[in-house]
Amino acid sequence: MITITENARKKFLAILEADNRQGRGMRVTAVRGPSPLSVDYALAFVEPGQEDAADQIIELEEFNVHIDPESAPLLDGAVVDYLSGLDESGFKITNPKAAAGPPVPTGPIAEKIQHIIDSKVNPGVATHGGHVSLVDVKDDIAYLRFGGGCQGCGMVDVTLKQGVEVMLKEAVPQLKAVMDVTDHAGGQNPYYQPSK
Repeated sequence: MITITENARKKFLAILEADNRQGRGMRVTAVRGPSPLSVDYALAFVEPGQEDAADQIIELEEFNVHIDPESAPLLDGAVVDYLSGLDESGFKITNPKAAAGPPVPTGPIAEKIQHIIDSKVNPGVATHGGHVSLVDVKDDIAYLRFGGGCQGCGMVDVTLKQGVEVMLKEAVPQLKAVMDVTDHAGGQNPYYQPSK
């Protein structure tokens, strides 16, 4: 279900020893973020008396990992690691299964949105190497991911609010909002670089 790397295990034990903690447990939690793609993870110590009978417990040699029932489905396949590099340091939880996201949305609203993306939005953003994908439609909110030259672009908010959202709401009047779920920090080749 969840993997604790050797680096994470050693660091957790070092913290337990340095802080002279009585508890020997690590709590890993996960909650769905504001978009269907985002999951927020957290780690905490489990002190004596903080155990919960509903927790799933993974017994390791030196300590136990506690997972509450609500977090368990979101943690299936997760990896807890500890990084100590210049770019990134600290505990990090990743889940390749969660990154894959939900299946392609279906239904009449999703089909209308996809048609507008294919026929109007993508031909427009393709001029600078960009593309837009429909990730999900939930509660009359469309969740989009920008890729290519749009990922990391300083003008993506303008593209979303003054272009894509306007087109989609005209074609699908029941649409309440259009949300961007792109990790723009991961962009490699944006068309427009914002000033620093």
